Amino acid sequence: MLSRLLFWRKRRSVVPVVRLSGVIAAGGGLRRGISLEAVEPQLKKAFSLKSAKAVALIINSPGGSPVQSALIGQRVRDLARKADVPVLAFCEDVAASGGYWLAASADEIFANGASIIGSIGVVSAGFGFDRAIEKLGIDRRVYTAGESKAILDPFRPESEDDVERLKSLQAEIHQQFIAHVVERRGGKLKGAHEDLFSGAFWSGETAVDLGLIDGLGDCRSVVTKRFGEDVDLMSIQPKKKLFSGIGGLSGTMAGAAAASVVDEAAQLALERAYLSRFGL
Repeated sequence: MLSRLLFWRKRRSVVPVVRLSGVIAAGGGLRRGISLEAVEPQLKKAFSLKSAKAVALIINSPGGSPVQSALIGQRVRDLARKADVPVLAFCEDVAASGGYWLAASADEIFANGASIIGSIGVVSAGFGFDRAIEKLGIDRRVYTAGESKAILDPFRPESEDDVERLKSLQAEIHQQFIAHVVERRGGKLKGAHEDLFSGAFWSGETAVDLGLIDGLGDCRSVVTKRFGEDVDLMSIQPKKKLFSGIGGLSGTMAGAAAASVVDEAAQLALERAYLSRFGL
């Protein structure tokens, strides 16, 4: 009798939630940030749930690798088509540059009024040390096969040809970014494309008016309003690799643990550098 009651009990619907947080860069494991390698298992699990009403992506990223952004965005679209479920993106502090690329891969985008949205552009930054090493009496010795192999060497004077080549590459990637946004949100965008695709960024409140996002709201409130009180949010967590303690580990494992701490610190510094561009 009990088994029959359980059989007929209505299964609650869910909205799986995948968090995409940090700088977008290749690499997985214990590294901070977002890459296809790191998020693939969570995405596959989220889109495989038969009772899912939608899949929610919570995005908090200042951008990073255009390649990883495109790979993750395409994977989201492929899984969404196969599962035939809508994808809702919820931007937290920032969804800029590659972070906005990820958001635009969703069917609808929501944010907080104070979220930073946009930055549809490409940037490269570096330093020039040629005068510094000259003052120190240091010779820079570089030998190449191929006249363009050592372009943009920070220890050599800047070359106009090198800069022109870099800007040409940036323009090409920028056009790919623009094409993605236009494909996903072309009918919703408002305002001149020269402004929207200038690399500028806006608050979530202004982004609604520009058509960059669909509305203001957080994941729980939007999902509840859309699907009702009986829908559960299910957080899809990545698998964690834990160490039982440095003291009890072999030398090799202890070294790996120490290296992971250093790597984590470096990734955190990189993330802070990205966020500082947006005043965060």
